[in-house]
Amino acid sequence: MNKVEAIIRPERLTAVKNALAEAGFTSLNTVPVMGRGVQRGITHQVRGGGTVAVDMLPKAKVELVVRDEDTDKVTTVIVESAFTGEVGDGKIFVSPITKVIRVRTGEIGESAL
Repeated sequence: MNKVEAIIRPERLTAVKNALAEAGFTSLNTVPVMGRGVQRGITHQVRGGGTVAVDMLPKAKVELVVRDEDTDKVTTVIVESAFTGEVGDGKIFVSPITKVIRVRTGEIGESAL
């Protein structure tokens, strides 16, 4: 099993959720986060000719735990539905999960997904 964490633009969250659901992946968590990438934020032009640097930008974090064989499909769906082609589209992180327990039933492993 793998945990897929995607940091994406908040305005692409609905498209990503809908695409994942259409592909059969409805179980997920989302969290609003602030972050920055290599570009270290953005600079806004303000009235009077000055500039204001914004170094932390709002993003959305999407988390799913999926079977090993579904990892590539999930990441492809996220990339395709989150893509705008602009700097700041996000990143996806994949981490191994060693154990899952469903609290309500006590099921362990993939059956708990």
